[in-house]
Amino acid sequence: MRVIAVIHAAEGGGFGISFPDFPGCVSGGDTLDDVLARGTDALNGHIALMLEDGDTVPAARSLDALRGDPEFAVDFEGAIVASVPAFVPGRKTQRVNITLDGDLLEAIDVAAKTFPGGRSGFLAQAAREKIVNAR
Repeated sequence: MRVIAVIHAAEGGGFGISFPDFPGCVSGGDTLDDVLARGTDALNGHIALMLEDGDTVPAARSLDALRGDPEFAVDFEGAIVASVPAFVPGRKTQRVNITLDGDLLEAIDVAAKTFPGGRSGFLAQAAREKIVNAR
């Protein structure tokens, strides 16, 4: 799922980031890249804690839906808006069939031997990290 983030320049320099669909989830950083990385980490940590506490993770609203919500209209004034990846653990898994180079598959299997979830868990974690770090 992707979640709308609202970024504002901080008074003393740097940036702050918040997520209208996840009240209380905020972070900051010195640069836009930094605030996006820290914000994504904060969001995913926030979701993990919500699940740990037995809370329901809200569905992410579209940018149009958020802009139309009078409660958040002021948040968008002078803001940079971004969409960041959020991963909700425990959602239904799906089986996929992929083709990989034999040497790459062998290296994955060696690395995945001690990884929780084996090959599938290893590939899923690698994909999550690549998605989060692709800016």
